[in-house]
Amino acid sequence: MQFKTKLIPLAIAMAFVGTASAQEVVKIGHVGPISGASAHLGKDNENGARLAIEELNASNFLINGKKATFQLVTEDDGADPKQGTAVAQKLVDAKVQGVIGHLNSGTTVPASKIYNDAGIPQISPSSTQPMYTKQGFPGAFRVVANDNKLGGTLGKYAVTKLGAKNIAVIDDRTAYGQGVAGEFIKGAKGANIVAKEFTTDKATDFTAILTSLKAKKPDLVFFGGMDAVGGPMLKQMKALGINAKFMGGDGVCTEGMIRLAGDGLGEGNVTCAEAGGVAGPQEKVLADFSARFKKRFNADVQLYAPYVYDSVMTMAHAMQNAKSSDPAKYLPELKKIKHQGVTGLIQFDDKGDIKDGALTLFTFKGGKRTKMEVIK
Repeated sequence: MQFKTKLIPLAIAMAFVGTASAQEVVKIGHVGPISGASAHLGKDNENGARLAIEELNASNFLINGKKATFQLVTEDDGADPKQGTAVAQKLVDAKVQGVIGHLNSGTTVPASKIYNDAGIPQISPSSTQPMYTKQGFPGAFRVVANDNKLGGTLGKYAVTKLGAKNIAVIDDRTAYGQGVAGEFIKGAKGANIVAKEFTTDKATDFTAILTSLKAKKPDLVFFGGMDAVGGPMLKQMKALGINAKFMGGDGVCTEGMIRLAGDGLGEGNVTCAEAGGVAGPQEKVLADFSARFKKRFNADVQLYAPYVYDSVMTMAHAMQNAKSSDPAKYLPELKKIKHQGVTGLIQFDDKGDIKDGALTLFTFKGGKRTKMEVIK
């Protein structure tokens, strides 16, 4: 029996080739703690990246005239530096063209060297440790204000607006916790720092530390760390009868604090600052993003998702401006980018820090996180 080979007409064959060549696959890596105590924040970040990727793919986004298909490559760093560097190498091996992450400064800083050595640009949506951009890596960027501004502003606010005179400071020994606590102390000029204590980012019992603090009668306690520790700490402060005000950075400025702190949260007793923030017409833009996010994931924004979303979009538009997803070619465009994001205008200074980074002050009232003011 003889088989006849069917020949595909040349025009059709060429059309298939043209279709294939008109597609460009772009791999974007995302890293955050998808497991562990900060998993709710890591998932929030991942969903922010996923929404950006889905919207880019639905928009017929072009790079040098070719439709770009973006793929999200996600890794879990567990908020652990060793795990962070291991997954950073995995993303390098996967040949991603850019990285969004990490969430924590403690994983972002060590991982940044791996991305730098591989020539892969990295935008952190949430790491505030100044050392991240002070290393001088040309591809390291962040879209939020750093600890110098965050901690220093909170320190000044504690003294000038809250009238704090005797302050106790606790940090969780992470790069973020120590950094923001150190800058807070520098900013709290005129106050008496009655105690400097530390715990860990996995601790659950603070009885010894808090009992010691109670005897020193602070009128304000500043905590450098995340909500998974800050929430239970507030509960235990209430149980021990410590009536001091509580203050922290963006790590405790989350919706999760409502659940984690319970009745320890109080009414307007907590003041925290989130790196970033919008005012005026930009508030509607951010509200529209939050609505899209809620519709897609059936969950409210926890904290950093809008900044992750903006980070992905900023990187994509740098590629579009460069007409290439090659890291070496789009990096110069990233350095001079002006991207109007949901969190405001994204542009970087010569170190890779966000220009004119805003801070938003919040408190908690009626079991809800309540915006106080935006500071630039």
